[in-house]
Amino acid sequence: MTARHGQDERMRSVGLVTVVVREYDEAVRFYVDALGFELRENSVLPGDKRWIVVGPPGGTALLLARAATAAQRLRVGDQTGGRVAFFLDTDDFLAEYERLRAAGVRFVEPPRQEVYGTVAVFQDLYGNRWDLVERRHDP
Repeated sequence: MTARHGQDERMRSVGLVTVVVREYDEAVRFYVDALGFELRENSVLPGDKRWIVVGPPGGTALLLARAATAAQRLRVGDQTGGRVAFFLDTDDFLAEYERLRAAGVRFVEPPRQEVYGTVAVFQDLYGNRWDLVERRHDP
């Protein structure tokens, strides 16, 4: 495999992942108030748009993009055809699971053990599916 731009240029991480939302403010309330994400940026753009970035402390961030067309509105809550779209890692599954439930987050199945760790599926306010995961750290 050859480098496209030279040996010194390396991709470091995925910077943002877009989540298509109905309305900006309701999405911010869910991701910040219920999930506990940080509001990293909230800028007004031309054309009644905003650049809103949220994310867990130190983690990959989400760009909350309001659906602007009929086709985009159809994708709100179904960005991956019903598959789990996002994975929220935790170091304390039980505490985070209980905190999220108390904040009104809807889990669609009970916690279970998998080869990679403890996991439970929840939905965001639009129906996108998330895994809450505490990864197993076997030696």
